[in-house]
Amino acid sequence: MAESLTVRTKRDIIDFVNSHPTGSRRAKILAFVALGGIFIDAYDFTSIGIGVDSLQSQLSLTPFEVGTVTAIMAFGALVGALVGGYVVERVGRYKLFTIDLFLFVVAALGAGLSPNLGWLLFFRFFLGVGVGLDMPASLSFVAEFTNSSNKGKYVNFWQMMWYCATVCTGLVVLVVFFAGVGNDLWRWAVGFGAVPALVVLALRFRYADESPMWAAHHLGLEEAAKILEKNYDVRVNVPPLEERATRPSRVRYGAIFQRGYRARTTLASIISGLQSMEYYAVGFYLPTISALILGKGLLYVIIGTIVINLFGILGGGTQPFFTPRFGVWKLAVIGCAIAAASLILAGITKGVISIYLQGLLLGIFILAHSFGQGSQGKTMAALSYPTEFRGVGTGWAEAMSRVGSIFGFYVFPLVLAAVGLSQTLLYLAAIPLIMLASLLLIRWEPVGQDVESGVPSPLEPKALASEE
Repeated sequence: MAESLTVRTKRDIIDFVNSHPTGSRRAKILAFVALGGIFIDAYDFTSIGIGVDSLQSQLSLTPFEVGTVTAIMAFGALVGALVGGYVVERVGRYKLFTIDLFLFVVAALGAGLSPNLGWLLFFRFFLGVGVGLDMPASLSFVAEFTNSSNKGKYVNFWQMMWYCATVCTGLVVLVVFFAGVGNDLWRWAVGFGAVPALVVLALRFRYADESPMWAAHHLGLEEAAKILEKNYDVRVNVPPLEERATRPSRVRYGAIFQRGYRARTTLASIISGLQSMEYYAVGFYLPTISALILGKGLLYVIIGTIVINLFGILGGGTQPFFTPRFGVWKLAVIGCAIAAASLILAGITKGVISIYLQGLLLGIFILAHSFGQGSQGKTMAALSYPTEFRGVGTGWAEAMSRVGSIFGFYVFPLVLAAVGLSQTLLYLAAIPLIMLASLLLIRWEPVGQDVESGVPSPLEPKALASEE
């Protein structure tokens, strides 16, 4: 027999979701269908990396043009994130993360069929816009459909999705390579992104719904009650006096910088931005790094990239289960420390130890990144703000991530050309060390906090309490 719930205020909706078990089959499906967009994000971002040599050869691109092709999607994602964080508060989570998948399908096919550099840049830019729109919608949705004890766990699964996509990218390219498509390899790799996008789009149409928390704030208690009844085993009663929609105030980005939120926004911005710079300087260029280490041709580069990214699945797949116990702050600290150590060791031992041990050190770096800081910047943002401006907060963190990725795209090739791989890895070790220092300075832990009240918890660190 279904339980009964009487709803008189928005807080009743929020409290029910935050206290209701998230272990039901439908709740898990909803969370992973929402995170399916992250899979598409990662595939579209990394698909061009392995096939960059065939792209450069077929379109006769200069090094600067190659850099622009890889970075243009990050510029699009920056635009999409800044716009998406605002739009997701106005139109809702469900509408935005369904619409942006249409953009993924069209843009992926268009990029794969591009006859010249201009069209490729056009479609890759709009792929990036889709990525930027999807991330704040997806992470906000998961945070608002899971209970308090499991929010960090389910939101943090986005990192495992990312690395599953990077491995899938390698497998797709491997199949295409053996098919003998020659310089069309990049076209098949990029265009194939439309296939998983269609699958996720179908699943979202089949299973997804609007966030009940967002609906309570924007559509009224009656609509929020219908969403609860559809997705939870509960009968909801809304007294007639309460059956009215609310007119929420207009949300601006300044909300996340008001007193009580500045320190957490600062920390989420630093971790989200620098982890992205770290990843796109190393993770995105794994094919290039693998070639420099292995030096055995494209086949070995593809296989090496797949194997190293398996470490990302291991780290990203295990850390969600540690999140409820340790919190995102401790996981980020652990990840930064190990990532810095592995980069330093890889830098000082190149040419001294075997190529397989070099590859292992890179794998450990990817594992540490996906276990720690790679996940926690965006997860921290998704868990740090109330429903009224959670989309804005996650959109801002995503925008900072894309600023970091733009730097990573451009800086790594320039530094690599100037000083070589060993010195480059040593320089890059400064990034996780800066993140580690920031974490030790601002000890904000969102897991277990009641952020929906709109009043910062007294359990927050001194850095936040001083802002009151």
